[in-house]
Amino acid sequence: MSIPKHRNTLALRHAVKAALLMTMVTQAAHGEAVNGKLHFDIPAQSLNQALMTFGKQSRQQLMYSTDIAENFKSHALQGDYTAAEAIEILLGDSPLRSITTGEGTITLQPKAKDMQNKADTKVLAPVKVTGYAAKDVNAPDNKDYKITNAVTATKTDTPIMQTPMSVKVVPQQVMKDQQVITVDQALRNVSGAVSGVGGSGTFFLRGFGNYNVYRDGYLNQSQWAHTEDLANVERVEVLKGPGSILYGRTEPGGLVNFVTKQPLDTPYYSLNQQFGSFDLYRTNVDATGPLTANKDLAYRFNLGYQSNNTFQEFGSEERLFVAPSLRWNISDKTSSTLKVEYSDIKENGRGMVPIVGNRPANIPRERNLGDPWNLQEDEYVMVSLNTEHAFNDAWKLRHRFNFTNHVLTMTGRLAPAGGPGRTFLPNGNIFRAFFAQNIDGDDYQHNFFNALELTGKFNTGFAKHTLLVGGDYYRSDYRSTWAGFTLATRDSSNLFNPVHQSGPPAILPGTIETGNFSLPWFGLYAQDQVELPYNVHLLAGLRYDNAESSGTSSAGPVQDSSYDKVSPRGGIVWQPIPELSLYGSYTENFGAPNNFWANTAPLPPQTAEQWETGIKTELFGGRFSGTVAYFDLTKQNLPVMVDARTMRAIGEAESRGIETDFTGEILPGWNVIGAYAYTPFAKTLKDSIGAGTEGMRLHNAPVNSGSLWTTYEFQQPVLHGLKVGAGMQAVGQREIGYDETAQAPGYVTANLMVSKLWKVGASRLTTQLNVDNLLDKTYTASTQSSGLSSYGAPRTFMGAIKIEY
Repeated sequence: MSIPKHRNTLALRHAVKAALLMTMVTQAAHGEAVNGKLHFDIPAQSLNQALMTFGKQSRQQLMYSTDIAENFKSHALQGDYTAAEAIEILLGDSPLRSITTGEGTITLQPKAKDMQNKADTKVLAPVKVTGYAAKDVNAPDNKDYKITNAVTATKTDTPIMQTPMSVKVVPQQVMKDQQVITVDQALRNVSGAVSGVGGSGTFFLRGFGNYNVYRDGYLNQSQWAHTEDLANVERVEVLKGPGSILYGRTEPGGLVNFVTKQPLDTPYYSLNQQFGSFDLYRTNVDATGPLTANKDLAYRFNLGYQSNNTFQEFGSEERLFVAPSLRWNISDKTSSTLKVEYSDIKENGRGMVPIVGNRPANIPRERNLGDPWNLQEDEYVMVSLNTEHAFNDAWKLRHRFNFTNHVLTMTGRLAPAGGPGRTFLPNGNIFRAFFAQNIDGDDYQHNFFNALELTGKFNTGFAKHTLLVGGDYYRSDYRSTWAGFTLATRDSSNLFNPVHQSGPPAILPGTIETGNFSLPWFGLYAQDQVELPYNVHLLAGLRYDNAESSGTSSAGPVQDSSYDKVSPRGGIVWQPIPELSLYGSYTENFGAPNNFWANTAPLPPQTAEQWETGIKTELFGGRFSGTVAYFDLTKQNLPVMVDARTMRAIGEAESRGIETDFTGEILPGWNVIGAYAYTPFAKTLKDSIGAGTEGMRLHNAPVNSGSLWTTYEFQQPVLHGLKVGAGMQAVGQREIGYDETAQAPGYVTANLMVSKLWKVGASRLTTQLNVDNLLDKTYTASTQSSGLSSYGAPRTFMGAIKIEY
């Protein structure tokens, strides 16, 4: 590249900087050239990212200064072109020109009118700078709000525009901008997602409760609600509606899959220190890179440590999360990745809010009706091994293994719910129940998962197929000991003048109950995605499940059970133009066999059916996407809490409504992610247990809910690196329980953020400040069907200092 002679030192420094930042991208083409042309598929985006993708899809060496392309956007490039034609289309009306300097090499320079003393130049040698492939969702520096493909819905990395179901992805940049550290914070960007029991990781999708979440497609929760740590999570993918055809035991409202960070071939290191209200301190470490010169071995290490108090009196939390992983490229066709995760989360002094009349008690949100020694400790270890072998470009075999050991320890007093037999005295006196779990320290839940899958691509006439066939085996074995909810261990307190005990009561002999249970699950499945002429895409799938349950309980004999079911799924997408997709689908679901607490007899498994239709669009050159979906979801054997120890299955419940999700870049630097759900119908259709719920609205299913978040990164050089953002979350009134006797009022909260990025040598330094609940609203953040609720946090500040290199 030519650098003009300058008459002043400042200009010379700029020229030297540009030369030192010169980038070379050399990658193999995706396919062979036909008549000198190659196929390109590059959406409109930042010019630097588009040029990186160009280097990946062409046979060219591309040399240019990143500074000269930093503030420009590319044109979209789709079709078959020579490299020279393609680069001109990408550059469009930018003030850059391309020059072929040798065979297979293209250099970019400012156009003649922007060059000074063109004839009097010095030529400096290009400097090679290694970078991540453009639009790589796993790249740590990927700032995209819009993700084009998702793996959760089909397991085949399918474009969302060609998927006949509603899929929402919360990418890493959104979680960075919002400083997300909990599941609830991540899911508030998803339509129809409402928080469940505060702090436990439960949530509701499309009107139905869910505490089963997945990590990289592995079921990571089962009988106990496990609190997730997000230190190694790359993005969150949410498949709306049933997903059991590919994953087995899922809840029909939707499937939440945490896609974790993978080892990378390019070194990357970051240290992020967060600090905030209520003495919150959190440290995150992320390190990755190759271990060998040929990059056959690569590692990743993630660590998160957090300690904080809470807005409730004598509430506190401590978290430790460690996640090393190792990838081994055994050959050019076979690779294997080993991951280990360890998490220990302690919550002390957590209290809940009971119902008074038909609302959560009107007490100060910082008041704690529990005791300082209330404890919940959630500890787990996970080991996973994922091995893939490519027979050729079309066929691939994958084996996945996962093991988790999960221990949940709980001790505390709970204020009871209002209702029949639990009324409060006029002076506010209440009785509190005592509960303890893992009394002998020997509770556990072991989960084993194995899956073998074959994927292949082939053609039959004019139809292009992507076939997936597989089988999986899941087994959950758990042991639990518990005590409490007896007259001998309860005490009294007062809503307005709480009484706190110095320690837990003695557990009387003969009051400890035990249970040992086993739930094996086996499934076979097949799925075919067919691409037809005229941009029609079909999806058809079938799954066979066999689910068993057995166990013993000190409360009485436990009945064994065994269930079989065949579940279909089908869908169609028509994409008349690249910017628009119309789709429809039908899916059946086979869920978990409900728990044993109804007279020690297992409840029947949950089943469901869903019809869905919708419209998807990509705008602004593919940088922005949106989905509008209508769904009708019916679930059988919905579990309902009858009392503190007993669950029963209601006959049938249904929810239907409209959901809207959108995300992406509207203008250079202006990103947005939003969601809205309108669910006018969410009711119990059949009450087979006579609980008085027929025709009543479902628990925790608001008619209206939504969120909006937007950021703007200034494009002017003088403000380079400065970003501001704002957002809001709104949730309408929700029923508490299934009998419409109590409600949690609706609420709206507002949030702000500001961040600044500095480049310090080869490193990047980012400072950030977020303010949640800006207007300091008092609101009910979560509820459980027994009647207990949790207030949301008051105005909260979160600062961060992050260094990356």
